[in-house]
Amino acid sequence: MAGCAQSCLPQRRLVCLYVCSQRLCSAKRSEFRTVRRTCKDDEGAYEEMIVESFCEKDTFTTAVELGKNAKPGDIFLLEGDLGTGKTVFAKGFATGLGVEEPITSPTFTIVQEYESGRIPLYHFDVYRIADPEEMYELGYENYFWGEGVCLIEWARLISELLPSECREIRIEKDLEKGFDYRRITIQDVTDVVR
Repeated sequence: MAGCAQSCLPQRRLVCLYVCSQRLCSAKRSEFRTVRRTCKDDEGAYEEMIVESFCEKDTFTTAVELGKNAKPGDIFLLEGDLGTGKTVFAKGFATGLGVEEPITSPTFTIVQEYESGRIPLYHFDVYRIADPEEMYELGYENYFWGEGVCLIEWARLISELLPSECREIRIEKDLEKGFDYRRITIQDVTDVVR
């Protein structure tokens, strides 16, 4: 999935579903800063939303809203370095789906199944996959094309197995903006405009 490398239409500030102006997570901010833009790359145009998170609660709440809007068959690719908040995001996403079980990172089990929400959540962490062929042993096709929603951490490691209709979520730190600052980029590649 390409970033916004070639050309972007002018950025527009939007009142977004993700805004929660009642909280104060940072001395500098009383709400999320959210930007939505249309970008173009070699594959066409796509919508991208950038959420600036100033604490774990912002990251969690952003993921809750995304989980509330998830549909059966959705696949979300969750990328970010170690310690950027992928597990916090996964917990929020599960909460948005109504999952009641405790959410843990499936680092050693590769996939965790949560059935207690409004639709099943299949949470993958493929960091320890040495070869994408190992996904066949897990029966990944049943998850990807099943009735639930998939949240896949480190998805680039199995990129050749992913369907083309996925949404990429990138979480990045910027220590110049603070220790707890995260830039969350949500790229909707399912709504590609050609």
